Amino acid sequence: MNGDPLLYRKLEELRIPFEYYEHPAAPTIEIAVQYWKDIEETTHCKNLFFRNHKGNRHYLVIFDHLQNLAIHDLEKRLKQGKLSFASEQRMQKYLGLSPGSVSPFGLIHDEQHHVHLFLDEHLKKLPKISFHPNLNTASLVIAFSDFINFLEAMGNSYEFIRLYDDL
Repeated sequence: MNGDPLLYRKLEELRIPFEYYEHPAAPTIEIAVQYWKDIEETTHCKNLFFRNHKGNRHYLVIFDHLQNLAIHDLEKRLKQGKLSFASEQRMQKYLGLSPGSVSPFGLIHDEQHHVHLFLDEHLKKLPKISFHPNLNTASLVIAFSDFINFLEAMGNSYEFIRLYDDL
């Protein structure tokens, strides 16, 4: 299986079942959607990694890939001040990930629980969601409830927030 071996061990340890889908490298949502077309009844998530203006706080923002959010609107909703995308070096330091492979599964590398997550509240309604397994050549589908179990086990702070209005 492609992806992070440490992640697969953690999912097994937590008894979190998943569906595995291998595909060519998919560093952007636009590329990934062509490989997701056969994965039914699953919401694929967009994962954005930000830092605050001072660079001392980092945030992972997760929402449905069909939605688009302007950074200015996101700043207003998150109330964390001015945000910018975190650098490749910060992504590696805090999540052990490279650009194009951002995933909440990278939290297994955040031993200091530095990264705070903002999850769109619409995700709560979903039975299954998918993320890269810390490498963009595969996608893992898990039950939303198991995803919450994963987050609890990681120990990072997270909160649900309305990132966009109902459709």
